[in-house]
Amino acid sequence: MKKIILDCDPGHDDAIAIMLACASSELEVLGITTVAGNQTGEKTFINALKILTLIGKNLPVARGFDKPLFQELVTAPEIHGETGLDGADLPAPSIKACDVHAVNFIIETLLSADEPVYLIPTGPLTNIAGALLLSPGIKEKIKKIVLMGGGALESNITPAAEFNIYVDPEAAKIVFESGIPITMVGLDATNKALFSLEDIETLSRMGGKVSTIAARLLTFYARQLEKFSGVRGAHLHDPLAVAAVIGPAVVDTKFLHVDIETRGEFTRGATVVDLYGVTGKKPNAEVALGLDLPKFKKLVFDAIKRLDESGYNL
Repeated sequence: MKKIILDCDPGHDDAIAIMLACASSELEVLGITTVAGNQTGEKTFINALKILTLIGKNLPVARGFDKPLFQELVTAPEIHGETGLDGADLPAPSIKACDVHAVNFIIETLLSADEPVYLIPTGPLTNIAGALLLSPGIKEKIKKIVLMGGGALESNITPAAEFNIYVDPEAAKIVFESGIPITMVGLDATNKALFSLEDIETLSRMGGKVSTIAARLLTFYARQLEKFSGVRGAHLHDPLAVAAVIGPAVVDTKFLHVDIETRGEFTRGATVVDLYGVTGKKPNAEVALGLDLPKFKKLVFDAIKRLDESGYNL
């Protein structure tokens, strides 16, 4: 069983990522850390607690940074709503949160683990960079960082950048230059991880406590995405990063060099992926360029069905 820490900014797709991670028999979730991104730090933290309460999973949850390392926070209310999880009534949190900062939680958890741990960041990389800066020795306790962010050829927040990297490119630069094994699950793959309107309707027809809420969340998310970009359906960006740890074959990757642009007037936050080897720089990341969509969808449907049928005891 693979030990993981999920670092997230819920967010509709983060919510599904939490469900997938917690329902997987392949993963042991050591804790969840939250960061500001899709919404403010307070809201993403509360949303993580609400999702865990919904699925009945009592895990350590630690709140992290409320802003990027060096710049002001950018959020995405036009996609995720004012709460960050608009579209469904979620239960009030019944889980007691950790009284330690996410960075300290990550460090302490890694140092006390009896084997290397996977980090799965699905939001801005502020907490991960903070942990590496504060305690560089944790590198040897990290099996791999499998992150949702970036893109070789695709972008969404600017013509050059993907949202998570754009929000805190300085943090991303620290992570990508750390020497830790990285899989970058970016938009080239996650834009193909589309739950269609029919898929969402299938979730709704399952009729369980978790599937009903998941369907309502994804209905709102799909509606906003259609307004924003004309997409019909819901991109499950963040669950694909979790799926890539559960079964790495779910994504198609190439080992490439990735630089993070932190100063460009038009390209700040870009993941500059050397697809053709023109820089001569040593590859530093497995870059996801595609996915096995049927396999991915089955993982998500099976996870939510498992949560509907069995659940957990708080």
